[in-house]
Amino acid sequence: MAAEAGRARDALFDRCVAYLEETGFSHLSLREIATGVGTSHRMLIYHFRSRDELLAEVVERIDAVQRDALADLMSTARDLPEASRLFWQRISDPALAPATRLFFEIYAHALYDRPWTAQFRASVITAWRQPLVDVLVEHGYPPAEAERRARLGVAATRGLLLDLLISDDRKTVDAASDLFTRLLLEPADGYLQPSRKAPDPD
Repeated sequence: MAAEAGRARDALFDRCVAYLEETGFSHLSLREIATGVGTSHRMLIYHFRSRDELLAEVVERIDAVQRDALADLMSTARDLPEASRLFWQRISDPALAPATRLFFEIYAHALYDRPWTAQFRASVITAWRQPLVDVLVEHGYPPAEAERRARLGVAATRGLLLDLLISDDRKTVDAASDLFTRLLLEPADGYLQPSRKAPDPD
């Protein structure tokens, strides 16, 4: 019985995630979410206890899927530039746009310190930063430099995703992502130096 109940809960949760990816959630009550997924308000309360607890689980699902994708690519790609390009291709896939919009909707609520976003706030940067730091250190970057680059990588990638969602200018944003990858993975002692004006000829 417990296993069957667990499968029923998982199936219902999958439907909730799919529905919220398509519609967003800010304007929806728990009753409206129940109607949207074809169940009852009472059934959602039984399985998830409240709207906030349901949303907290949705948050964890969205973030975990992306972190797993990054881990897979880091373990299989030939080098860091390839891993970065493949990761961008995956997370910017148009098929994932509903999940990405939902991610940023959650992010906006986290900015206002909504109680159900507590775990999201705790992990949305650190859970991404540390694996990147570890990989960069393994590839020879000094720890402090790896920390800075990992933080920049997380922030810039999210900014590019927002740009893509708003502009739908895939060609330009893809090119910007490629440029960012090259700049981010410059050797640790390879910072770009300010250009110097050539001396005037005599």
